[in-house]
Amino acid sequence: MKNPPFSFSESPGPNHQPSAKGLTVGRAMMGGLLALFCSATPAQAQQALAPVDLGWAGSFAILTKTGITNVPTSAITGNIGTSPITGAAIAGLDPVEITGTIYTVNAAGPAGRVVYPSFLTLAVGDMEAAFRDAAGRLFPDVIELGAGNIHGMRIAPGLYKWGTPVLFNTGITLDARGDANAVWIFQIGQGLTVGNGAIVTLTGGAQAKNIFWQVGGETNLGTTAQFKGIILCATAIAMKTGATLEGRALAQTAVTLQMNAVTEPK
Repeated sequence: MKNPPFSFSESPGPNHQPSAKGLTVGRAMMGGLLALFCSATPAQAQQALAPVDLGWAGSFAILTKTGITNVPTSAITGNIGTSPITGAAIAGLDPVEITGTIYTVNAAGPAGRVVYPSFLTLAVGDMEAAFRDAAGRLFPDVIELGAGNIHGMRIAPGLYKWGTPVLFNTGITLDARGDANAVWIFQIGQGLTVGNGAIVTLTGGAQAKNIFWQVGGETNLGTTAQFKGIILCATAIAMKTGATLEGRALAQTAVTLQMNAVTEPK
């Protein structure tokens, strides 16, 4: 958990035969062209996919712009905050449900809140920048995987892109293949729907902190779903009854909770 940035205060003739020197020069030119071609391949083919920099948004388990509502009892491990909306938009959450700090822009909201508008402005700006970073990554490894239905798939690290909604009903497996630094970035042009009881399973050293779900529509996590990764959502994130998240819920509108567990990744 990151601390705030500061304290509260020409063509030849038809019978032409190339000379040995000409052949040597020709081979050298072809070699140079080949090297130039290879150097133009996507960066991801030459180096590992870099994670998305969350900046100060990485200080939060839940960060929104228009509020957080809760049907108790939930358990949140990490900081929560909302801005620019008033702290009164954090509703239904008791401080005992949060292992972390509640940040607000004013003196409204749950008991025990810390009023820190400048920090929240930085964090929300970084959340928006992280969304743009994830959405703007080029040269996807796979486009339109499963036509948007990735149910039951075992997915290797990489950059994946869809113009459609994405859904899975019972589960997916993310396999790092022994690389604990492996990164997934999922660019989803529309919404993300995770079915009731669906599970995101991590294997081969995969870590929730290196999984980024950039969602252009709404994110819905079904009842008792077990989800992993950083959700960067353009609109709302809705967690249904009993759903869990190992990661971060970073929403540009609101987050709704119903007896959920949210744990920031290690």
